[in-house]
Amino acid sequence: MQLTAPTNTATGRRPLVRDADGMAVASFILGLLGLLVLNVVLGPTAIVLAAVSLWRGTGRRGRALLGMGLGVADLLVLAAFMQADNTISWSF
Repeated sequence: MQLTAPTNTATGRRPLVRDADGMAVASFILGLLGLLVLNVVLGPTAIVLAAVSLWRGTGRRGRALLGMGLGVADLLVLAAFMQADNTISWSF
Protein backbone atom coordinates (compact mmCIF):
# COMPACT_ATOMS: atom_id res chain seq x y z
CA MET A 1 0.00 0.00 0.00
CA GLN A 2 1.37 3.35 -1.02
CA LEU A 3 0.61 6.35 1.22
CA THR A 4 1.92 9.10 -1.01
CA ALA A 5 1.02 10.12 -4.51
CA PRO A 6 3.22 8.57 -7.16
CA THR A 7 5.79 10.84 -8.72
CA ASN A 8 5.69 11.76 -12.34
CA THR A 9 8.45 9.75 -13.98
CA ALA A 10 9.19 12.43 -16.58
CA THR A 11 9.92 15.24 -14.12
CA GLY A 12 10.13 13.45 -10.78
CA ARG A 13 7.69 15.92 -9.22
CA ARG A 14 4.29 15.28 -7.72
CA PRO A 15 1.18 16.74 -9.42
CA LEU A 16 0.48 18.99 -6.42
CA VAL A 17 3.77 20.82 -6.93
CA ARG A 18 3.13 21.18 -10.66
CA ASP A 19 -0.26 22.71 -9.83
CA ALA A 20 1.44 25.11 -7.42
CA ASP A 21 3.92 26.11 -10.12
CA GLY A 22 1.04 26.86 -12.48
CA MET A 23 -0.67 28.95 -9.81
CA ALA A 24 2.52 30.94 -9.25
CA VAL A 25 2.78 31.74 -12.95
CA ALA A 26 -0.95 32.57 -13.14
CA SER A 27 -0.58 34.87 -10.13
CA PHE A 28 2.26 36.74 -11.83
CA ILE A 29 0.35 37.12 -15.10
CA LEU A 30 -2.89 38.22 -13.42
CA GLY A 31 -1.02 40.69 -11.22
CA LEU A 32 0.72 42.17 -14.25
CA LEU A 33 -2.50 42.34 -16.25
CA GLY A 34 -4.31 43.84 -13.25
CA LEU A 35 -2.13 46.94 -13.43
CA LEU A 36 -3.86 47.76 -16.71
CA VAL A 37 -7.44 46.49 -16.42
CA LEU A 38 -9.83 45.13 -13.78
CA ASN A 39 -7.47 45.70 -10.87
CA VAL A 40 -10.32 45.33 -8.38
CA VAL A 41 -10.77 41.69 -9.46
CA LEU A 42 -7.34 40.63 -10.69
CA GLY A 43 -5.39 42.08 -7.73
CA PRO A 44 -7.03 39.97 -5.01
CA THR A 45 -7.04 36.94 -7.32
CA ALA A 46 -3.29 37.28 -7.84
CA ILE A 47 -2.73 37.57 -4.09
CA VAL A 48 -4.79 34.46 -3.33
CA LEU A 49 -3.14 32.38 -6.06
CA ALA A 50 0.31 33.42 -4.87
CA ALA A 51 -0.50 32.57 -1.26
CA VAL A 52 -1.87 29.14 -2.18
CA SER A 53 1.08 28.33 -4.40
CA LEU A 54 3.53 29.33 -1.66
CA TRP A 55 1.60 27.24 0.85
CA ARG A 56 1.78 24.22 -1.46
CA GLY A 57 5.54 24.62 -1.86
CA THR A 58 5.98 25.84 -5.39
CA GLY A 59 9.31 25.59 -7.13
CA ARG A 60 8.71 29.05 -8.58
CA ARG A 61 8.81 30.94 -5.32
CA GLY A 62 10.13 34.15 -6.88
CA ARG A 63 7.35 34.22 -9.44
CA ALA A 64 4.75 33.70 -6.69
CA LEU A 65 6.24 36.53 -4.62
CA LEU A 66 6.22 38.80 -7.67
CA GLY A 67 2.58 37.88 -8.29
CA MET A 68 1.71 38.73 -4.71
CA GLY A 69 3.55 42.04 -4.94
CA LEU A 70 1.83 42.91 -8.19
CA GLY A 71 -1.54 42.02 -6.66
CA VAL A 72 -0.88 44.44 -3.81
CA ALA A 73 0.27 47.05 -6.35
CA ASP A 74 -3.01 46.56 -8.22
CA LEU A 75 -4.95 47.43 -5.10
CA LEU A 76 -2.72 50.42 -4.39
CA VAL A 77 -3.24 51.72 -7.94
CA LEU A 78 -6.99 51.30 -7.48
CA ALA A 79 -6.88 53.20 -4.19
CA ALA A 80 -4.82 55.99 -5.76
CA PHE A 81 -7.25 56.36 -8.67
CA MET A 82 -10.23 56.36 -6.33
CA GLN A 83 -8.59 59.02 -4.17
CA ALA A 84 -7.72 61.20 -7.15
CA ASP A 85 -11.23 60.94 -8.56
CA ASN A 86 -13.00 61.27 -5.17
CA THR A 87 -15.30 58.37 -6.01
CA ILE A 88 -15.51 54.69 -5.23
CA SER A 89 -15.97 53.76 -8.88
CA TRP A 90 -14.82 54.83 -12.30
CA SER A 91 -16.67 57.57 -14.10
CA PHE A 92 -16.74 58.38 -17.81
